[in-house]
Amino acid sequence: MKIVIVCYPTFGGSGVLATELGHKLAENGHEIHFIAYQKPVRLNADNNKVYFHKVNVPFYPLFNFQPYELALSSKLVDVCLKFKIELIHVHYAIPHAYAAYMAKKMLKSSGMNVPLVTTLHGTDITLVGNHPFYKPAVKFSIEQSDVVTSVSESLRQDTIDFFGVEREIKVVSNFVDLDKFKTQLLRCNVDNENYKVITHVSNFRPVKNIRGVIEFFEKISKKIKCKFKLIGEGPELELAKQLINDKNIDNVQFLGNTQEVEKELCHSDLFILPSKTESFGLAALEAMASKVVVISSNSGGLPEVNIHSETGYLSDYNDINTMVGYAESVLNDENKLNEMKEKAFLRAQKFDINKIIYNYEDIYKSVI
Repeated sequence: MKIVIVCYPTFGGSGVLATELGHKLAENGHEIHFIAYQKPVRLNADNNKVYFHKVNVPFYPLFNFQPYELALSSKLVDVCLKFKIELIHVHYAIPHAYAAYMAKKMLKSSGMNVPLVTTLHGTDITLVGNHPFYKPAVKFSIEQSDVVTSVSESLRQDTIDFFGVEREIKVVSNFVDLDKFKTQLLRCNVDNENYKVITHVSNFRPVKNIRGVIEFFEKISKKIKCKFKLIGEGPELELAKQLINDKNIDNVQFLGNTQEVEKELCHSDLFILPSKTESFGLAALEAMASKVVVISSNSGGLPEVNIHSETGYLSDYNDINTMVGYAESVLNDENKLNEMKEKAFLRAQKFDINKIIYNYEDIYKSVI
């Protein structure tokens, strides 16, 4: 199959998932064309089955804001015609699904019918899509797509509740390339005898509850000898640094963005994710694939990934004291810690890309 994938090119979960999906599809023999305003951070276009097409938005003084949706629609039409594309798969409803719908209508006038698959990832529904300014466009885009998927059952239900959508939404879970994590685990030299390593990975947006992360660090550091790792960048990164300085928390590393998060996670004992909401919790899944126990909030799709008292622990949003109690109990019991690490890794196998990929291929075949 010849497939276009449209995604955000940043370190967010939707971009990571879309890129990994494209690579795996190419390994399976499909021709994949990525379209975005810059090259996705994890995209390897060296494969002769993977192509990248940049959306250029020309500057016109007439516009206060440059019309990215128009430029994206035009690029989609150009690529589809030139490469005889059979299917468009967009990740994130705004603005990708809306732009793809317009491209599909333009292509139809040229005698080309290209099915549209839309994958919903989270904030495109719960935050952006639910805004009164965007809600009609998001609902329209969902209803006009040939197939709509969501990354969790929680997000599927949120979409139905927010928009009153009556059409079918298929749940196709997020995934990890488990082979990559297995390889790193074999190479990982863990030496945590005198301390425990606790890690947080995110884009440091307010929804990730960075204040809660730092409060957790502060409280657990008074009970157990720990090292802390913060991976990622975003609007509240400087806040995190300031809070750590104000609270005099020692042994904290800021590691910035990385394309190989598995190299850091494999050294960790515990992963903390006290988010206000998560449509799925890809960072938690990556931790589990690295044999790390996860302590998270119980919001959104997290309970579908992290199983309470088995792969880690769940608590109510911002109940940091409960999270600290769970952390103390498992970090002080080496046998329990190792047992939960193994169960976390076993759970992650359910979300291996080599299993999930067939769900997407079946969907593509059903509409081509």
